[in-house]
Amino acid sequence: MTTTKAYRMNIPGSDIPFRLVEEAVPAPGRGEVLVRVRASSLNYRDPALASGHYPYPMEPERVALADGAGEIAAVGPEARRFAVGDRVASTFFPTWYGGAFRQVPEMYVTTRDGWLTEYKVVDEDALVAVPAHLGFEEAAALPCALVTAWNAVRGAGVGDVVLTQGTGGVALFAVQLARALGAEVVATTSDPAKVALLEKLGADAVIDSRATPEWGAEVLAATGGHGADLVVELGGQSTIAQSIAALAYRGTISQVGLLGAAGAGLDLAAFFGKQAVLRSIPVGSRSDLEDALRVVAAREIHPVIDRIFDFDDATAAWAHFSAPGRVGKVVIRH
Repeated sequence: MTTTKAYRMNIPGSDIPFRLVEEAVPAPGRGEVLVRVRASSLNYRDPALASGHYPYPMEPERVALADGAGEIAAVGPEARRFAVGDRVASTFFPTWYGGAFRQVPEMYVTTRDGWLTEYKVVDEDALVAVPAHLGFEEAAALPCALVTAWNAVRGAGVGDVVLTQGTGGVALFAVQLARALGAEVVATTSDPAKVALLEKLGADAVIDSRATPEWGAEVLAATGGHGADLVVELGGQSTIAQSIAALAYRGTISQVGLLGAAGAGLDLAAFFGKQAVLRSIPVGSRSDLEDALRVVAAREIHPVIDRIFDFDDATAAWAHFSAPGRVGKVVIRH
């Protein structure tokens, strides 16, 4: 193989988000490896990048998608973490290996080429090993959503109540991880058809947020008046008021997403009255992802995948991801 196909992003706002190009297969340099990419997956940031609404600008014509998985095809000089044939997955921030988040690191698609390509050279330190029980398509669903969910529920345990919202990739991982940590889980969904899935993943109670707009009170009722010790907050402006209403005294809100544009917003008096903690979740480091993967491997957790598309159908995968009704991750098989 001397050439590789890749999808490079178009100018933000274009009708077609990316175009297929053919390029020479790169050779790994010092400390680098060549990955035969077998699968990639989409995240909410991808449509935001394509529309020009992502908070960090995209450099022109970057290869699309931040999440990918594959196998090592070649090893460069002084690269020792992996061998040819090892199965690996990307990390969301390729230069954030661990420690505190003190500034925005480099990111795929904004400042580095992403993973929607057949072959990719990457620094060996920007990769993690894939758990043995997962296939490439499942592994490609992990890097962003799993580590985000892990950092959102980190600290919860036996005796705690964790509240999750919806059935996106982060929310579903949060249900599974919270249960693995021993916490009780209450989940909300606006679609009654998704109740069975949330219960199967481990939710102890599921609340229909569309039928019950004041679902904060329902969370209190479901927990005997205690409330949620930790809320995985995904809606932002549209859900934060009810998240505070659902919160236990001195509880914590992990702010992950800002998916809702309209709502009552943050009531500081109510927030102060709960003596609550609000923490923002900046996805996570390689070390965070490795911590999460140890739980995934020990409990043999599988991601929820909505649909898998072939590499040549990447545009259809993009359209499907943006359409309503999706549950879990959308993956592209390379």
